[in-house]
Amino acid sequence: MFEAAELGRKISKKDFAAEEPGLHTALLEAQRQLRGTRSPVIVIVSGVEGAGKGEVVNLLNKWLDSRGVQTHAFWDETEDERMRPRYWRFWRALPERGTIGIMFGSWYTRPIIDRVFDRIDANAFERELHRITEFENLLIEDGALVVKFWFHLSRKDQQKRLKEEGGGKGGLPLKKFARNYNRFVAASERAIRVTDTGPAPWHIVEATDRRYRDLTVGRTLLAAIQGRLARPVGTGEREPAKPETVPREHRLTVLDQVDLRRRLSPRAYAQTLEKYQNRLHKLAWKARAAGRNTVAVFEGWDAAGKGGALRRLTAAMDARLYRVISVAAPTDEEKAHHYLWRFWRHIPRAGYVTLYDRSWYGRVLVERVERFAREDEWLRAYQEINDFEEQLVEHGVVLLKYWLHISAEEQLRRFKEREQIEWKQHKITAEDWRNREKWDRYEAAVNDMVARTSTHHAPWSLIAGNDKRVARVEVVKTMCERLEAALDE
Repeated sequence: MFEAAELGRKISKKDFAAEEPGLHTALLEAQRQLRGTRSPVIVIVSGVEGAGKGEVVNLLNKWLDSRGVQTHAFWDETEDERMRPRYWRFWRALPERGTIGIMFGSWYTRPIIDRVFDRIDANAFERELHRITEFENLLIEDGALVVKFWFHLSRKDQQKRLKEEGGGKGGLPLKKFARNYNRFVAASERAIRVTDTGPAPWHIVEATDRRYRDLTVGRTLLAAIQGRLARPVGTGEREPAKPETVPREHRLTVLDQVDLRRRLSPRAYAQTLEKYQNRLHKLAWKARAAGRNTVAVFEGWDAAGKGGALRRLTAAMDARLYRVISVAAPTDEEKAHHYLWRFWRHIPRAGYVTLYDRSWYGRVLVERVERFAREDEWLRAYQEINDFEEQLVEHGVVLLKYWLHISAEEQLRRFKEREQIEWKQHKITAEDWRNREKWDRYEAAVNDMVARTSTHHAPWSLIAGNDKRVARVEVVKTMCERLEAALDE
């Protein structure tokens, strides 16, 4: 694979000086046109140690307008990063739409290094590479332009650079990789072969001659951005409404299996709730000591009692251990990223709890039913969500997903109650009534959501909510049981 990058290509000082100003100007113009589009540009800088990756990154920052570009260097992991799933650090660094993010080192670095030094076997390496491909496809399908550069030096040229630089500077020592050149090249070649896809191809750049290297990068990046500008991604307008094809009386869903007749007396409720809250208090501190993160997702019908159930959970835990994230319409900053970005950023560090009041499932519920997302967007979201949750669980996160279910009749009763009781009137809005008119469409969406995302590692808990006391006890009890199982592993 790398033979084509060992041909000794060179560019003279005269030719470089003649081309560089025009290339600089064209890149600035392309960057200007990129602003306001739905496409973030992700530039990945990887390759053989000593190939001048740092020099390239500095040159790109010189050529581009710094107001629309950010550079992220992924060297040693911080303590905060080690306390969360590995891709957390990458999600936080993703550029906004219309801007450029330069990744000096990336999601490729650790898998390749781990393979070179036998920290992972061949099968684990393949799994990492397939996860990378899925991650890049997820970004590309959302509109991102991913430009990947691999800078190559022959072993002889690397040895020459080693002598010039006195053994390496910054990051990982160059000598360490020079001694393992063949293993590094073999692992890198495999990584490139597996992840070299049509939407995100690798550009292998011969790095022996610095001028050739630099102009190749500039030309390639310019062509990629201009190509995207010529073929802009979709604008995400709402689709026209489609008629329901299956009559309600002929359609059963998973929600029909939830027993809404369950009741709990006030006395039994108080005793049972206290029992489980005391248990949860101890378990939360035990999870803190064990370094186990916990994430709980609350979804459900309007007026199903999510807020009340959340309060019974938080009442059992020390306020220093948890955060409640209330999810509303996305902000401008959130709209400028992939929809999962705003949820990744709130993943708790080891030993802490994040409770999401509404969540990433809005993509396949509200955004599907209200047609804020195109059909192709919410259809692929099922797999994106499953991959996201799998990464959380693989890291050791205890993941709970609650759907609080009530009947349409009970919802109507609660809506009317909210209108009549002064201190509850703020809870009922015109949007709640509009959503109620789409009950059947939401019910079908919930059924698909559970069918496609209730996995072995992240099952859904369908909570009967017609009796609020039953729901609140069940929510606290379920968290106790999941924490106990996780801490006993």
